[in-house]
Amino acid sequence: MTGITDLASAGGASGASGVPSLWTLAAGAAGAGDKLQAPSIEYGKLSPVLIVLGAAALGVVIDAFAPRKARYGAQLFVVLAGLAAAFAAVIGLAASGVGSSKAQIAGMGALAIDGPTLFLQGTLLLVGIVGAFTFAERRLEPAAHGSRVDSFAAQPASVPGGEGEREAVKAGWTTTEVFPLLMFAVGGMMLFPAANDLLTLFIALEVFSLPLYLLCALARRRRLLSQEAAVKYFLLGAFSSAFLLFGTALLYGYAGTVNYSGIARVVSGADAVSDPVLADTTGNDALLLIGGALVVMGLLFKVGAVPFHMWTPDVYQGAPTPVTGFMAAATKVAAFGALLRLLYVVLPGLRWDWRPVMWGVAILTMLGGAVVAITQTDIKRLLAYSSIAHAGFLLAGVIATSEDGISSVLFYLGAYSFVTLGAFAVVTLVRDAGGEATHLSKWAGLGRRSPLLAAVFAVFLLAFAGIPLTSGFAGKFAVFKAAAEGGAGALVVVGVIASAIAAFFYLRVIVLMFFSEPQADGPSVAVPSVMTTSAIALGVVVTVVLGVAPQYFLDLAGQAGVFVR
Repeated sequence: MTGITDLASAGGASGASGVPSLWTLAAGAAGAGDKLQAPSIEYGKLSPVLIVLGAAALGVVIDAFAPRKARYGAQLFVVLAGLAAAFAAVIGLAASGVGSSKAQIAGMGALAIDGPTLFLQGTLLLVGIVGAFTFAERRLEPAAHGSRVDSFAAQPASVPGGEGEREAVKAGWTTTEVFPLLMFAVGGMMLFPAANDLLTLFIALEVFSLPLYLLCALARRRRLLSQEAAVKYFLLGAFSSAFLLFGTALLYGYAGTVNYSGIARVVSGADAVSDPVLADTTGNDALLLIGGALVVMGLLFKVGAVPFHMWTPDVYQGAPTPVTGFMAAATKVAAFGALLRLLYVVLPGLRWDWRPVMWGVAILTMLGGAVVAITQTDIKRLLAYSSIAHAGFLLAGVIATSEDGISSVLFYLGAYSFVTLGAFAVVTLVRDAGGEATHLSKWAGLGRRSPLLAAVFAVFLLAFAGIPLTSGFAGKFAVFKAAAEGGAGALVVVGVIASAIAAFFYLRVIVLMFFSEPQADGPSVAVPSVMTTSAIALGVVVTVVLGVAPQYFLDLAGQAGVFVR
């Protein structure tokens, strides 16, 4: 299978042997009087994740013990310093060759440190930094009794509109717990595409999902809508986790191991499982097909692919907009990284089984997202269905089953992330008396009220549409090219049709902003601090640079496009 490097390592070997044999060996060693060996952990290779999780734990301590007035500054410093240090660690690992020639299985076989891992972890850290800027914005909401406040509820545990909330607002309280929650989510997302066994995959899924469920419920305004979104996300996310865990159990019954390379070897027939406990189930193709399908379903839920997308528009609309932007960008990066590793490393032997299914999912996702987006009247729901359509375009690259497919998906994820963050950052600035003005009718004439902001949003919309000289065009071209070379030419035709449909509703918003009369009681454009300004400016720069001169970044993604096994 192209795009995979086989590595004989102690971690991979021990993981492939399965849990029962591991305990048997340990018991035998203890019985012989030998000392048990301490686990060998490659802390240097795992340093980016450890730095982020360490900063998250430090954030919890700060919120528990620091005076309320000192928490905001201390939390923001810890978040930005932690993410920057972790990004520096990723750069250091890549420069030392860990992403290519020195790629290895680390953490006792639990994690793969290779090119895709480092590329996706670097992307997630940059997304986390920009997301932290939008989380920290305190100039958009009116000052509460002389105190600047952010987009998050003053006291999330209080009843919406109740006495506790009124007292918290009067006191000018803010929820600084969002910063450690953000860091825990980033840490889990960094583990997700690096997971080299199914249990680590599940743990990473829970580590980043649980903070997101909480963050979705913390909106300062429209709290009931925000809490409804969080409950929907939690309930449907629980189904997703259950699918993945049940699929893991079935795959363990089939292969006798949860290790990726061990499962792949059993699928290919290279290994036979000698464990007598699993003798009756090993090699049962029904377990393999059903288990693989359930695990893939759990991942497709996270990427928002049709028909597992129903949570997306409601959650995107109800969550605080900074959370929506971060979640829309980062969750896709992590989930597609995990999906690529699962299909390319664990299930390459089932390519002819999963490719037709993924064809159907990709077509439904591209067309479903594009067509339903036309009917939307809320800008956040429109961007939610846009993200569903983009998940379909990314699946076209996954279906390519080639190194170009991997690299094109990596590039697309990086480009899409910054466009999404920038677009949702712009949404936070268009406001009326009730907060953010997300109904499309409120955006009429925005180009006359604030030409610069409307022009910036138009750039992001053109990138979503895949117009030349934007990062969206370079990403779609790379993905469609890889898919066509991989024998999925018909899928590319559907993708082009879906892109044309999507271009209609993007251009409709641009026409609404620049060629419609502004309403007399229309929204105003808030003046942000340097935080949101930096997030939007970075989004524009990345969108233009990746559109005008994408080759260096395409080459970078190409060099990172080989999985280790």
